[in-house]
Amino acid sequence: MFTQEQVESLVDLLTTLDKNTKIYLGCDSVRYQKNGRWHARYATVAIVHMNGKNGCRIFSKVEHEPDFDVRKNRPKIRMMNEVTKVCSLYVQLAPFIDEFDIEIHVDINLDPKHGSNCAAAEAAGYVLGVTGLEPKFKPNALAASFGSDAVAHGRA
Repeated sequence: MFTQEQVESLVDLLTTLDKNTKIYLGCDSVRYQKNGRWHARYATVAIVHMNGKNGCRIFSKVEHEPDFDVRKNRPKIRMMNEVTKVCSLYVQLAPFIDEFDIEIHVDINLDPKHGSNCAAAEAAGYVLGVTGLEPKFKPNALAASFGSDAVAHGRA
């Protein structure tokens, strides 16, 4: 998931911080067409809220993959890919971050009016099963809805 250099940089940062530090993990994606086929740009982030009051540092990874969702308004495969990526990041970082307060943020809306809702139940179970943590969903999933979103759209 993250490069060795990113992990080392994150670990170095954490050694300078106190127990009030919080870590938010999230993933978001943007769908786009290339050569007549649909693809998704996935942005996975770890946001370190330093000492609970000293601002944040964002570590990110961007990946491009084919998008196999047939129905654009019900992006279940893409939503579950986001969940898989954020859980993989948690597994990679867990040995280094377990002493801090950690949240997993999922860019899925629990309101049935929104297309991402089609993956809500599966996402909740997957995150809980892999990480042992209850995920945060929109509108409480700031790492995914804002941090990852900005990286996915090239704003960060």
